[in-house]
Amino acid sequence: MLPKIFRIILPVNDIEKAEVFYSRLFENSGFRVSSGRHYFNCCGVILACYDAEADGDDVPFSPNPEHIYFSVDDLDQFFMKAKNAGFKNIDSEITVKPWGERSFYCIDPFDNPLCFVDKNTIFTGKEKI
Repeated sequence: MLPKIFRIILPVNDIEKAEVFYSRLFENSGFRVSSGRHYFNCCGVILACYDAEADGDDVPFSPNPEHIYFSVDDLDQFFMKAKNAGFKNIDSEITVKPWGERSFYCIDPFDNPLCFVDKNTIFTGKEKI
């Protein structure tokens, strides 16, 4: 049996700001799990915004070093919304990568690198899904 990813930790340094930012971006309020954790269900995988300080953990804040990839139904519409969402950095346009994915990259307000991909072009290394 292959393991299944069910939760990804997204470090944030302000859980309240993260809740507002991702609730607006995903058009889904998610739910608070603890004083420093807010969960968003992303089609069976939980994106867990985690503020260690707010949760009472003695862990220094450090954003993820690598991108988290999301697929979306309508990349053009999502890109327009994302451009106004408050990302620190966002590509100026959607591009098609050499492996065929149509996507854009951005940095969230907590310095986490993210990528949003057209669901019809996601590539897993062998064939398109």
